[in-house]
Amino acid sequence: MLVALVGTLALAIGENAVPADRQSLFWPYALAWAFFCAATWAVRGLPTRQAMCLVIAGGIAVTATGLLSPPATSTDSYRYAWDGRVQAAGISPYDHAPAEAALAPLRDPWLFPRGDGCEGPYRYPIPSGDSVTSCTRINRPGVHTIYPPLAEAYFLLVHGLSPEGARHKPLQIGGALMALTTSAVLLIALSRRAGTRDNAPSYAACYAWCPAVPLELVNNAHIDALGVLLAVIALTTVNRHRALGGTLLGAATAVKLLPAVTVPGALSGALAAGGKRPKRRMLDTLAVLGPAALVVALAYLPYALASRNSVLGYFFGYLTEEGYDDAGSRDRYALLRLVLPDSWAFPAALVILGIAIFHVLRRGDADRPWQGALLVTGVGFLVFTPGYSWYAVLVVALVALDGRWEWLGVPLASGAAYMGTGAGFGTIAYALAALAAIGGLVARAASPNGSAWRAARHCRMGAGALLWKDRFR
Repeated sequence: MLVALVGTLALAIGENAVPADRQSLFWPYALAWAFFCAATWAVRGLPTRQAMCLVIAGGIAVTATGLLSPPATSTDSYRYAWDGRVQAAGISPYDHAPAEAALAPLRDPWLFPRGDGCEGPYRYPIPSGDSVTSCTRINRPGVHTIYPPLAEAYFLLVHGLSPEGARHKPLQIGGALMALTTSAVLLIALSRRAGTRDNAPSYAACYAWCPAVPLELVNNAHIDALGVLLAVIALTTVNRHRALGGTLLGAATAVKLLPAVTVPGALSGALAAGGKRPKRRMLDTLAVLGPAALVVALAYLPYALASRNSVLGYFFGYLTEEGYDDAGSRDRYALLRLVLPDSWAFPAALVILGIAIFHVLRRGDADRPWQGALLVTGVGFLVFTPGYSWYAVLVVALVALDGRWEWLGVPLASGAAYMGTGAGFGTIAYALAALAAIGGLVARAASPNGSAWRAARHCRMGAGALLWKDRFR
C-alpha cells in the first residue's frame, strides 16, 4: 500500500503529469488517499520497531514526491519568493503590490514573463509601458501581501539562502524539511506519551504519509508547514511548560493566523468546576495567553514601524473575496446553508464554534490539549467549510497527535472543495466528513474506553462498594 501511495503521488505530481487545471488532479489525489488510509491501517499490526522504520522511510519517500515538479495546484509560493526579494531590497512587503511600477526594477523573467512567456496557465496580466504583453506568476498582483510577519521573515531567510536562479525549489525544500521535522516531533512525542507508545507509528503515519503533506506543504510550498510545526511543538509542551507553549502558539499565529484556533485546546479545562482553585487556573491561562500575545505584537512591531501602509495587507479584502461576509456568494457555510437561510449562516457558525470552545474550556482534558484543539479546529472547518485544502493540514497533524481517525474526513473534504469537478462537490464531501466525525464521537462515547461507558462503570463500582459496606456492617 505504501509503494502504491508513493507511485500514485509521483504520477500525479510528476514533471510530465502536472495538469493545466487542478480539477484533473482530483481523482489521482483521491486514489492516493485510499492507499494512504489502507497503509496507515495496515501498519497498526506491525511490531513497534519495524513500524517505526517503515514510517520514517515511508515519510521520506512520500515527502520527496512533492519535489518532482513546480507547484501543481497553487501559485502562492511565487508571492513568497517575491516578498523575500522585496525585503532583501530594503522595502516593506506591505507597502507595494507586485504590479506597481515602483517595484519594476526588481522584476525578473521568471516571476514576470513577457511576450510568449505569458502563454499557459497561472499567468496574470499586469500593465505594461510598451506593446509587449506583460504578466506575472503571482496571483492577485494588484493587492498587497496578506502574510503575517514571521511568514515574511521566513521568506526573507529562504531568499538569503537561495542560490541565484533557484526559483521555486528552495521553498519546496524548506517545506520538505519542515514536514519531515513535524513527523519526527510527532513520532518522538507519541513514543514518550503513556498510552500511545504502542500506537505511535500508526498515529505518526497519519501525518507522515498523508497525501496533503507532499502536495500542499512541499510541492505548493505553503507556509502552513511552519505554522503546523510550531503548533505541534506548542501543544506537546504546553501542559508542562505553559509559558513556552504560549510562546510557540503565538509564533505559529504570527506565521499563519489559522493556528490561533488551537489556543482553546491549550486552555482545556480552564473553566472546569472543582480541581484547581480559580486563582491558579487564571494564572495558568495568563501564562499561555500573555506570551502568545506578546510574541504576535513583537513580531508585527518592526514591520509596522517600517511600513507606510497597514501590515494587515489584503486580509479584509480576502475575507470579502472568499464570501465570509456574504454567505450566498461562495461555498462558505455550505453545511449550515443546507438547513438555514443564508443570512443565518454566519451567526449560527459563530454560535456552534462558541459552544465547542466553551465545551473544551469547561470539560477539556488539560493533560491532552491537542484533543480540545482538534475538536475546535474540526468544528471550525465544518461550519465555515473553507475551500483551500492546505488549511486543513493542521487538522491532519492534530489527528496524528490524538488518534481520532474520524476527523481525517475534514482534510479530504477540503481537498474535494478545492479540486472538485462540479458544483456542490465540496458540500457533499464536507457533509460526509461531518457524518464521519459525528459517528466517531458516538462510537467512542459508547466504547469501553468512552466517557459514557466509564461513567456507567463508576456507577456500578460505587453501587457495589455500598452493597459491600452494608454487608460488612
